[in-house]
Amino acid sequence: MAAGDVVVFNTAKEWLADGTFDLDTNVFKLAICDNTTAPTATTATPNLADFTEVGTAGTYVAGGNTITCTWVESGGTVTFATSTTSSWLANGSNDTDAYWGIIYETGANNALAYVELGGPVDMSAGDLTINSGTIFTLA
Repeated sequence: MAAGDVVVFNTAKEWLADGTFDLDTNVFKLAICDNTTAPTATTATPNLADFTEVGTAGTYVAGGNTITCTWVESGGTVTFATSTTSSWLANGSNDTDAYWGIIYETGANNALAYVELGGPVDMSAGDLTINSGTIFTLA
């Protein structure tokens, strides 16, 4: 995988179909995690608690950033995207081993997808920015 790649968890695909995720009403966040437990598409019942967030010192706040998401259909293709660019400014107290961004809903903290950061990313030495854009499409 390359930095910036987004992978939707297999179980999250089922949750999309059975209503566990309500993409219109759920609040989604993007948390930054280290490499203690690597996410994979096959992670069973993925939840934010399955992964280890980076430390909450410096500019990172526990739980990560809230992201604004849209769910749009056009020409038979449905797109779920975020209009939020999430950034954390470099700070000497930030973690030095960021590997993944975990996208999760805040109700039960069920994880939808993860973003490969190409880690380890040293958040103490430089800013970390995850751009807005498409999370997934259904055609």
